[in-house]
Formats: sequence, C-alpha cells, structure tokens
Amino acid sequence: MPHRTSASTLRMRALIAVAIGSLCAGLAACAPEPMPVPTTASPSPSATPRGDGVLRIGTLFPTTGSTSFLARAQDAGVELAVREINEAGGVNGKPVVAYHRDSGDASSTKAEKSFDDLMAKKADVIIGPSSSVLAERLLPRAVAAGVAMISPSATSPALTGLQDNGLLFRTIPSEALEGAALAEVAGKDHKVAIIYYTDDVGRAVRDQLAQGLTEVGGTLVAKVGFSETTNDADKIISVVNAAEPDVIVLVSPFSAMTKNKAILLALTKAELGGAKLWLTSQNLADYSQALPKGTLENVNGILEGAIPDAAFQKRVKSADPAVKDFRYAAEAYDATILAALAATVAGDDSGRSVAAALTAVSSGGIKCTSYGECLDVLKTRTDIDYDGISGPIGFDTAGDPHPATYGIYRYGSNNKFSFVSTVIAG
Repeated sequence: MPHRTSASTLRMRALIAVAIGSLCAGLAACAPEPMPVPTTASPSPSATPRGDGVLRIGTLFPTTGSTSFLARAQDAGVELAVREINEAGGVNGKPVVAYHRDSGDASSTKAEKSFDDLMAKKADVIIGPSSSVLAERLLPRAVAAGVAMISPSATSPALTGLQDNGLLFRTIPSEALEGAALAEVAGKDHKVAIIYYTDDVGRAVRDQLAQGLTEVGGTLVAKVGFSETTNDADKIISVVNAAEPDVIVLVSPFSAMTKNKAILLALTKAELGGAKLWLTSQNLADYSQALPKGTLENVNGILEGAIPDAAFQKRVKSADPAVKDFRYAAEAYDATILAALAATVAGDDSGRSVAAALTAVSSGGIKCTSYGECLDVLKTRTDIDYDGISGPIGFDTAGDPHPATYGIYRYGSNNKFSFVSTVIAG
C-alpha cells in the first residue's frame, strides 16, 4: 500500500474526571500469558511478507502512568472482540490470539519496550497506543516491522500526514474534524466566531470549521487566536462581540486552564455564553470547582467518540467485570473486528496484508454490523462495509474515519456537563 497523502488535517485530551480506582496490570479475561517488560529495548524484527496462519493481536494501553484510567475499557473491548471472533470460527479457520502490554505514558520508554516484546510474540496488528505522542514515536518501529497499528483514542491532527507506509489507522476521529462536525451541528445558516489557542489543534479546528461553514450556509465572522502570552481576555471578547455572532466556539487545551477560565468568565459577562457557546474536546471538563455556580449553564460541548449503550457495556463487563469507565471501549472493539475482517478478506494475517484491506472492509460494500454477520455476507459477496459500535468508521486514504461519531453535551448550573445525544458528522 503506497504512502497516503493527508486527507484532512491526542495528544491525549486531558479531561477533569472523578478518579477511577487503580487498574490491574492485566484483565481477568485476557489470555493467562504473563506480561513481562524487557529491561532493555531490542531491535524490532521485520515481519515476513506473509503471515503464519494465526492472527496475533497486541494491545498497547497505559495500565500505568498518568492516563492509566483509560486502559481497562480498551483492553476489555479488545478481549471481547477476540472472544466473539473466535466464537464465530476465528480468522481463516484459526483462533485469534491476543497479548496485552502496558504502554505507560509519554514520560517513559515503556511503550517502546512493550512494542518490541509484542514483536517477539509475532504480533501482526497493534491495537493502540492510546496516546498520539506514543503513536508517532512508535510508528517507525511499526513501519520497520510491517505491522498495522490501529489506535482507538489518538486524536492529534499531526497523525494524519505522517509517513506511515499505509500502516497507521485510528477508529477515533482527528480533533481537526471537530471543526467540520461543529459546522454541521451548530453552524447552519449562522454567523460563527471562533476563539482558538494558536497550536496545531486550534489552527486545524479553525480551518475545518471555516471550510465546513461554507458547505452549510454559515459564515465565519471572527477568528481570534490567543497563546500563553495573551493576558487580556476582554480584548478577545470585544473583537468577538463586534462581529455579532450567533455561535461562539472555544478551542483551547486543558493546559491553558487559567486563560480558559478568564475567557469563559468574560464571555458570560458579555452575554456570549449559555446556549451560544460551544466547548471542544480539549476543554470540555468539570468546572464545578473552577467557576462560580451558573457560569456555564446551557453551554454546549462536543467530544469525539461513541457512548456505548447498556447492551454493549454489559458485553464489555463480561470480559472484565471491573470496568467502570467505558471510554474508548467501542473504538478498541471495532479496531479488533476490522483487523480480523481485513485478514479474512486478504486471506492472510500479516500486518501489511491487514493494513492493505482495512479501508475496503470499512466502506463501500454490503453493510454488516458484527463479525459473524460480515462472514455471512462474504459467503456470497466479496465486498463488505463494517459499521461498528463506534459508528460507520469508513477509513479514508489517511487511515482516519469519515464520517465520525461525536457526543453532544450540555452544562448545568453546577458547571458539570452531561450527555445529550450522539451525532455522526464530518
């Protein structure tokens, strides 16, 4: 598969959340094989041109480190998918094997060591990592080894244009696409202003929003950037207010929380808050302790990813009863199902063969919504289109899902947000 050019422009988004209990190093439902981490990194062996008949899935999620609360649901999503694949007959007549490893967070080199360990286990596909930073760091290893890498939660726009030899995919949309989604959800026939932090994500969302508004009859009437050196929130608001927008979008990282609070207070004072205001994935957070009561009442938010229904949550808990936060479980599950379907269609389990078939099994064919159903379609047809728990997926030429699934949220008077609905946009 040739190098893919950029189709559109996670860092892991930091979201204030209630602390979740400490995570185990592995899942009770996982294969009982231990999870050692080598003390020294060894060169990743190259994958052979064709597989050995057994599809081996390796996971890289942070069971330790600052983002460890994300790992349990993703590991359980993969384990559930593997179980269901094997119950349906496996891949090309052989059971799928899964190995679970700890990526740690971006402050350590645990991800590299765990990746090398998975290569020693002859993994064909990596589900993970959760972090955009780690995905970019591990990509050269994946390219050298010829393994497909599918992240359920890495959202950085930078991943779209990397030199990946067609091996990097994700079942979660790029943060840049929030701009296109917001245009569809909130911008139709409206005047829109955007206040954005001048980093890669902020600029990408700004550009996607501007492009999206032209397609829905909206107008971008103001775009105001700010940075860590910006100290005058009132000046930002005066520019926005003069444009008389119907909708205001604030795009800023959690790391800019002091400035975020100042801007939110200034917007509220200028009567530009409430239902007019939209927060985005990086700053959608619990502000109950940070802002006066009522500041964010009726403010909207958008966040990439699906909210699993009760039936899927029950299935996930059958893989690991200790799961409480289901974030990215659906995306991890779908990544695993897609890898198995790609290996089935390719008739080969090697990483390169899986990667080459992923786009085809995710779009353009007969729709199917489970591994077993897709196998039934393949008995009489050659082209399938898997629509998963996380949404339609449909990989583009950059390995990004189009369209994508987003959750819409609304704040109450306590400055906490709650789920309203799911939209498919972008």
